[in-house]
Amino acid sequence: MFKRLIILPVLVIVAACSRSSNTRAEQVSIDGGAVGYPLHQAVAEEFHKANPDARISVASSGTGGGISKFCAGEIDIVGASRPIRPEETKTCAKRKIEYVELPIAIDGIAVIANKNNPSISCLSISELNDIWNPRSKASNWNQINSEFPDLRLKLYAPASDTGTFDYFTQAVNGKAKSSRTDYTPSHNQNVLVQGVGGDKGGLGYVGINYYTANQDKLRLLAVQSPMTGTCEKPTPLKNVARNIYTPLSRPLFIYVSKPALDRKPSVKEFVEFYIDRSREWVEGSGYVQLPDEAYPKIRRKFEARETGSKFENAKPGKPITDFI
Repeated sequence: MFKRLIILPVLVIVAACSRSSNTRAEQVSIDGGAVGYPLHQAVAEEFHKANPDARISVASSGTGGGISKFCAGEIDIVGASRPIRPEETKTCAKRKIEYVELPIAIDGIAVIANKNNPSISCLSISELNDIWNPRSKASNWNQINSEFPDLRLKLYAPASDTGTFDYFTQAVNGKAKSSRTDYTPSHNQNVLVQGVGGDKGGLGYVGINYYTANQDKLRLLAVQSPMTGTCEKPTPLKNVARNIYTPLSRPLFIYVSKPALDRKPSVKEFVEFYIDRSREWVEGSGYVQLPDEAYPKIRRKFEARETGSKFENAKPGKPITDFI
């Protein structure tokens, strides 16, 4: 499995200091999805500025990989780009890992095509299903729609243990992880951007921040809303915030280990900072802030140490406010 571990530069600085004066500083560990990672990193850096003795490690090995580590008790916090699944909750329970589920932002999954493929501007969920369902043999754009060009179709998608893959397949194919397999996968969504950007017939899907950072290489496709019938894009980001871009808008989460909370005061301090301050860096990280009324509710939920998931059975496209 491709794995990306990034220890913040601030951790190196703190470790150097700790040899002389802070040998007992507790490390807070975060791992999880690539989508959401820039926000975790930004919050950790700002937390360190306010707390110079803090030691925060931030890693990105995918939502599925991060949750596996989390349920094994190896990390304190996992970032997830989809809700935790019931079977994962059961695995955590076997290891006596209760968790507090905290939404932290909203993301739109961007459907991307090559910049030099101007014939395609909008795809319906039905057309996306024709492309991505497990039985699909489509290998040319005109097999999806006769008005599309006679152009070889080349597919790129996140790896099958990522939250983006899970959420997209559930939204488009009706079941998480249900997908054709003849595509180019990667845990690194920048690799997907490069693949689609280099192949005229390329099609893929990534977190919106990966599109916004590479707009010069890609064409952002609209998705026809099942609710309104209109073609909508996840930009401007208010389309995601207002749940207009459905069903490919999704909440992002951190799951906090209750055993870690009970054992490490530093985890509590960091998560409180995350809840109270993270909105300042959400848009700069490429995501969308939660509704204003969500933040105090999330703070109360954390203070009450409310465990378990309210989102694990949520269907794609449902407004986040329905579950907070």
